[in-house]
Amino acid sequence: MQEIKELNNLLSKLVDQGLYPGFQWQINIKNELFAGKYGFKNIENKDPILENTIYRIWSMTKPVVAVAALQFIQQDKISLDDPISKYLTEFSNLKVLKNNNSPIYEVTDLEIEPTIQHLLLHTAGFSYNFLGDTVAKKYDDIKLFHSGVTTLEEEIKNLAEVPLLFQPGERWVYSVSMDVLGRILEVVGNDSLQNILQENIFNPLEMYETAFSISDKAEARVMSTYEFDSIKSELKNEILGPQKIRNYQYPFNEINYARGGHGLFSTISDYAKFAEMLRTGKSKKGKTLVDSNSLSLMTKNAIDSHLFPLEILTFGTIKDDKYVNDLEGYGWGHGFRTLMDPLKNSKLGSIGEFGWAGAAATYFLVDNSKEMTAILMTQVLDAEDDLKRNFYKFIYSNL
Repeated sequence: MQEIKELNNLLSKLVDQGLYPGFQWQINIKNELFAGKYGFKNIENKDPILENTIYRIWSMTKPVVAVAALQFIQQDKISLDDPISKYLTEFSNLKVLKNNNSPIYEVTDLEIEPTIQHLLLHTAGFSYNFLGDTVAKKYDDIKLFHSGVTTLEEEIKNLAEVPLLFQPGERWVYSVSMDVLGRILEVVGNDSLQNILQENIFNPLEMYETAFSISDKAEARVMSTYEFDSIKSELKNEILGPQKIRNYQYPFNEINYARGGHGLFSTISDYAKFAEMLRTGKSKKGKTLVDSNSLSLMTKNAIDSHLFPLEILTFGTIKDDKYVNDLEGYGWGHGFRTLMDPLKNSKLGSIGEFGWAGAAATYFLVDNSKEMTAILMTQVLDAEDDLKRNFYKFIYSNL
């Protein structure tokens, strides 16, 4: 496929402009594998990106946890309609803000309890530390997920003290709901989230370099994380401030560390095994991880039309001429974005293309109509969106 050779040249220009330290990509299409990389995993030492560079995949953890939850549903261990308080009693006295602009202490009672389905759909009423609402600010004030040594159980108990932003089902807000789901899996499975994912997903897929902690020996292969300073248009090691995703700790080797919404390390080849499984529900060796019903739940929109458009408005978002809503044209399945209207997506993509992304500009998609998966890895928080956008545009203009 001659066209694909141009992809590395296209993306490398963004590294040369100083927008990214480097990148790695892999595309599997109709049983052919194409891959490329460019730049550095550490710009201070100019260490080149390796074939097996390890990345903090941030929110690309969420689809993995979603698959584990759907496996539990298949096994009748949990149900989509189960209220979260059935497994986490700390949420038994949950309250809701009176309205979106209420101070954090002005609350009212739940009209319905949030369920496991609400968690998977991001309609439970939770928020995220970096969003621009009252509940998000409270999360940041109590330093939710700021620690690298707390257990998921401890963090979720802390979360349960904060009211919901809205009544369950009333809105779509990207949130810490997957962390709550991860904790439910621990309670139901009577095991750590790492062990649950290891047994049910990583081992069957031979994903031996995907975990919440990595060995001392493997640390040298981890790509350094940078932040993009949009004012100076340069990469920084760290930009401190309130309600920043960088406030979340992401330790190398903390044995009790696990999160449902972020926290996994992975390589591009490891994550490609997961993405390829999502096409059929089976491992390369034919072991079924998720059935056809679960695949349908993942890939078909489950959000009511009156909740559109889906949008993630972070703390400090400015809707100027440069603002682009990356979720325009997308719906949400159980754990994944799913493309409904390519016309609203710059006339690109295939209906039913699904996947997700991570805070440090990692990204993946699955497109069954093209028999394709595509993954992009780098490590830049608050990144310009050019890398992903050019990657996606190239795929749907050339392949």
